[in-house]
Amino acid sequence: MPYTTQVADKPFYDDRDLALRGFDATKDLGTPGNFPFTRGPRATMYRGKLWTMRQYAGFSTAAESNRRYRYLLERGTTGLSIAFDLPTQIGMDSDDPRARGEVGKVGVAIDSIADMEMLFDQIPLDHVSISMTINSPASILLALLLVVAERRSVGWSNLNGTIQNDILKEYVARGTYIFPPAPSLRIVTDIFEFCAKEVPRWNTISISGYHIREAGATAVQEVAFTLANGLQYIKAAIDRGLGIDTFAPRVSFFFNAHNDFLEEVAKFRAARKLWATLMRERYDPKDPRSLALRFHAQTAGSTLTAQQPENNVVRVAYQAMAAVLGGCQSLHTNSRDEALALPTEESATIALRTQQILANETGVPATVDPLAGSYAIESMTLDIEREARALIEKIDSMGGALPAIESGFVQRAIGDSAYAAQQAVEKKTSIVVGVNEFTDERPSPLPILTIDESVERDQVARLAEFRKQRRGDVRGALDTLDRAARDGKNLMPPIIDCVRNDCTVGEIVSTLKQTFGEYTDQGF
Repeated sequence: MPYTTQVADKPFYDDRDLALRGFDATKDLGTPGNFPFTRGPRATMYRGKLWTMRQYAGFSTAAESNRRYRYLLERGTTGLSIAFDLPTQIGMDSDDPRARGEVGKVGVAIDSIADMEMLFDQIPLDHVSISMTINSPASILLALLLVVAERRSVGWSNLNGTIQNDILKEYVARGTYIFPPAPSLRIVTDIFEFCAKEVPRWNTISISGYHIREAGATAVQEVAFTLANGLQYIKAAIDRGLGIDTFAPRVSFFFNAHNDFLEEVAKFRAARKLWATLMRERYDPKDPRSLALRFHAQTAGSTLTAQQPENNVVRVAYQAMAAVLGGCQSLHTNSRDEALALPTEESATIALRTQQILANETGVPATVDPLAGSYAIESMTLDIEREARALIEKIDSMGGALPAIESGFVQRAIGDSAYAAQQAVEKKTSIVVGVNEFTDERPSPLPILTIDESVERDQVARLAEFRKQRRGDVRGALDTLDRAARDGKNLMPPIIDCVRNDCTVGEIVSTLKQTFGEYTDQGF
């Protein structure tokens, strides 16, 4: 039977349920660190190394965000996760008229190398893992980081981190696209090719199910659509002529840690097993790392409530526990006030402390895959794996993820699931504490972080001063980039050269638009 989150429809889960599914411990579980990686990508898991504790942060100016990063590092976070403002995410400089009112609001504004240098001031780039949630202009933000490292005499081979660089999910779930899908896939593959040679420790993509789930997908759809997108990226790289083992070990994933505790644990295990199986069947890599799905998890923003926001601390703790029991490699815990505004320092600290308590007080990290063998967990893992595989095969029959997206199939499926979930809340077949049951009309007691309107004025003024003082060959670098785009060359070297010559993010994007054009939502 299809797995559902409605309690009345769930099996009781005993040994008979597992037997009915044909569970084979040797084939379906294996051992930790070995195919099919159901039990984790490393043999010792957290006994050998804890997950990286990231706190997704960024707001206002580079200087303000830098202060928040140093604040978090001082309190024990072990990796940075950079949030960019909306204009940066869609390749606009802060003085673009279309950026008005959005500069520094939902993330940090980055226009130039000067901003990037300020963002990482006093942060040791070769000792801190850096994750950047950036997609369409991912190549440019990576280039900015590389040039900052270069200017500090930090070798690119010493950099460790991730760029999201997952453009396909933008067309179905998030919307921060710039170029049409085909040239966007080309840029993704350029990054794979470049980093395999020049930045070998860098995770070149974080294929994101997180935003797919936030848009309303079910757990099965999150796994299926994410892995289908992953297979599309693998195909694009193979078609480029890259050997599977030259880039696949640096492919990573990003999943949502949602509310249904046991389902989420099973989801992560099923995703690992299914990816390893599909990669072996289709590409037969020789490097086991090409089969091992590694993932970052973030607790579910869509489950946080503006009503009774203190309850969000509890939600986040359970979701974080599910991610850890499911074997994540890094984790971000949302803050209690994120349904109201960007998190305050106090709220961000509580979110970080949640991970630290989980790591140091619960005893969970001492056991590899603690729930292995559970009737419920193994039954759910098999169900999710098989249903997700069937959905991937349906996408394959359409020609893969790109045609499935272009036809609107994926968008419609997510929309239908989102509608069903909202109906369940409205009919109270799904209870959300403080929203449709156990309500309390008292106002939230939490202080709210606000972004002053002067942030935009100051950022625009800094950008104007940067343009006035720059001495690089801006025009020459942009012309070289334009020729490379038209000639089909790898775009990373000319983009890096643009950054070295003080070109801005918006100038680089505008140059690429001359060849690639802009994507317009088809309205599925």
